[in-house]
Amino acid sequence: MDADNDTDTVEHPNAPKTWWTKTVAWIPGLGVVRQYPIHWLKDDIIAGIVLVTILVPVGIAYSVAAGLPPVYGLYATIIPLFAYALFGPSRIMVLGPDSALAAVIFAVVVPLSGGSPEKAVALAGVMAVAAGLTCLLAGLARLGFITDLLSKPIRYGYMNGIALVVIVSQLPVLFGFTVDGGGTPTRAWEFLQALLNGQTQFWSLLIGVAVLGLLPQGFPSFAFPVIPVSDVLQVAVGGVVAALLAMSETSVLSRAYATKTGDKVSANREMVGLGMANLATGFFQGFPISSSASRTPVAQAAGARSQLANVVGALLVLVLLVYAPELLHYLPDTVLAAVVIASMIGLMEIRSVGRIYRMRPAEFWLSLGCSAGIVVLGPIQGIGLAVLVALISFLWESWRPYSAVLVRVDNLKGYHDVSRYPHGRRIPGLVLFRWDAPLFFANAELFQERALAAVSSSPTPIRWLVVAAEPVTGIDVTAADMLLELDDRLASEGVDLVFAEMKDPVKDQMKQFGLFKKVGEAHFFPTIGQAVSSYLRTHNIPWVDWEQAQ
Repeated sequence: MDADNDTDTVEHPNAPKTWWTKTVAWIPGLGVVRQYPIHWLKDDIIAGIVLVTILVPVGIAYSVAAGLPPVYGLYATIIPLFAYALFGPSRIMVLGPDSALAAVIFAVVVPLSGGSPEKAVALAGVMAVAAGLTCLLAGLARLGFITDLLSKPIRYGYMNGIALVVIVSQLPVLFGFTVDGGGTPTRAWEFLQALLNGQTQFWSLLIGVAVLGLLPQGFPSFAFPVIPVSDVLQVAVGGVVAALLAMSETSVLSRAYATKTGDKVSANREMVGLGMANLATGFFQGFPISSSASRTPVAQAAGARSQLANVVGALLVLVLLVYAPELLHYLPDTVLAAVVIASMIGLMEIRSVGRIYRMRPAEFWLSLGCSAGIVVLGPIQGIGLAVLVALISFLWESWRPYSAVLVRVDNLKGYHDVSRYPHGRRIPGLVLFRWDAPLFFANAELFQERALAAVSSSPTPIRWLVVAAEPVTGIDVTAADMLLELDDRLASEGVDLVFAEMKDPVKDQMKQFGLFKKVGEAHFFPTIGQAVSSYLRTHNIPWVDWEQAQ
């Protein structure tokens, strides 16, 4: 079998479901072990060796950025790679400490820990457990779609805001001093003041700099994280936010690499793999982790064929911790700060936000507001505010959707918006009214208001109101009652309510609500053209269409 054509170990979709196929569906690593092509081994070992060169510095740097002792970044590197190799569906996805989560962890851990490294580690561990449970439950409940709550403008705004927060926190370390400011704006101001006051001695930096120091030797031990009850709610909220961000990033990255490798990856099973990795790291003194958009390409470029490459990388990091932690003793703090700052600059989406501005300014301001909220309020509050604003914006557009009266335009097929074609021809006694949204409780009264306004503003007495219902994707009880009321009101004025181009699932809802029987089956037409033809025929309206005149 050609190695280049190997894709995955997923069973044929029509194969009978045995206990083994069901087990492998949720624990894909077992299937890889059973069916592992031996010719992949060399590629995976080489990729694992290459991968370790980036796992160590990045893991340590993100741990420091999260406000935790450096070694715990290596713990949060090793354990998730083992767990995801067993439970993760993607063949080459690399999990570990993530730049986007570092600021969230920092925002929760630092204020609550009171300067105690031990408490900080416990808080981060509980955050990881909360994130893991959130991801796991989302996957098992098949809620992988919740990652769509974070639209691209919000994701870009979040990334840009996080990048600014982390860069500001690392600049003093890069220049060899500390600041005492609380929030990001205060820290930025104090950094500038210290820099302008000459607090950094550049010649001293060249001679001697602070170094990482000796790391604890040995394997990360199992430890159930315990924190004060008063901190549980805030830490749990932080864990849920971390999970939402991790799920969003992992979902996008997983789909991208599944397309490249030809794998079939379920979003829900991806959530399970991510959840198990977070749970594992939480119980082994780690902190919330995510997929890595920087390390995964390294693994792919190095020739990784399966999760064995990540296992090899994790084993090498473990060997380093157990047998040679002193090799990292003299790693300068400034180097770690530079690694973090460089990764943050790469994280920023300035061009993408500029593109959004050109395409849709409203979403640009939403993205900018998300960034500002994160910088001023903090990561958790900022992302919460951005999601809330996005939901309000969505509801606003659904509450007040676009609607139009349609007219016939000479030499142009179909029926068109009168606001765009003011000289279009209206059919005497007929109003064609299009509603561009689902009909539900929030916009039902507005629909009735606009429909009646279209009837009353017609230049000729109206006999039919035809609702062009193709954009309507659903109707709820409130909207159904409104349509019954509208039908009665129109009937009292001698006007028939008619529907055209309504989708079959919406028709089924109309039947459930009794609307199909009330309005009459004869008043539902497959197309607007058929509705118009029926009206002209039954009312003997003198009308010459431009297509008929040709």
